[in-house]
Amino acid sequence: MNKPFDKIKLHGFNNLTKSLSFSIYDICYAKTEQQRKEYIEYIDEQYSADRLTDILGEVVDIIGANILNVSRQDYDPQGASVTILISEEPIEQQQTYDVDEAPGPLPETVVAHLDKSHICVHTYPEAHPDDGICTFRADIEVSTCGIISPLKALNFLIHSLDSDVVTIDYRVRGFTRDVDGVKHYIDHAINSIQNYMTEDTKEAYQMMDVNVYQENLFHTKMMLKETDLNTYLFGVTTSDLSEEEEEEIRSKLTREMQEIFYGRNLPDTE
Repeated sequence: MNKPFDKIKLHGFNNLTKSLSFSIYDICYAKTEQQRKEYIEYIDEQYSADRLTDILGEVVDIIGANILNVSRQDYDPQGASVTILISEEPIEQQQTYDVDEAPGPLPETVVAHLDKSHICVHTYPEAHPDDGICTFRADIEVSTCGIISPLKALNFLIHSLDSDVVTIDYRVRGFTRDVDGVKHYIDHAINSIQNYMTEDTKEAYQMMDVNVYQENLFHTKMMLKETDLNTYLFGVTTSDLSEEEEEEIRSKLTREMQEIFYGRNLPDTE
């Protein structure tokens, strides 16, 4: 990693916007129509708006921010969204609650606000009827202004969801001025998102970077290296399968993960 920047004495507020965006994919195999239906129901329960709100609340604590407002919604037939607005500085107890609610619990629909900053998540569960492959995608964005950094939440978010394939974008936008009026377009050292990952995360995933340093744009793709087939089966285990079935399912799962990782459809091998 690059050496840390010397502290910059700023004129006023730090106006740099730092945005960390994830697409996190969980891959599964469900053979029958009923099993696929049950998988979608399981995902909707496992990653409901309530659960996602809890995860994002942890992110707010990790990056050292304060929640201003929360908005959340479960969708019919599937999926959920949560948006949180946050503030860098401590805030007075200004939120408005229903009369019967104490501060803390969220209403049925909630919006969370940071001061010029936000955290949001949207989920996309889907299942294909022909080959049994089910893919759950969660899109997460952590965008902050000021000295708080979304990079602090990097490892927590990867490990909070079942992350088989992950694509991450990090961008620093705008500029801030020091006391001499000089513009600064970044205030921290970085040459890869991987700089901010723990060693166990880097060891567990195959990774690929595409970075545009002069634009402060950083992109990393990740694909899990080692997999246990039983963790990808829904409604059955490997003991219920023949060797031929195991091999066919492994091939389907591997293909799905590789196509998402490389961002293109692979040619048929048959």
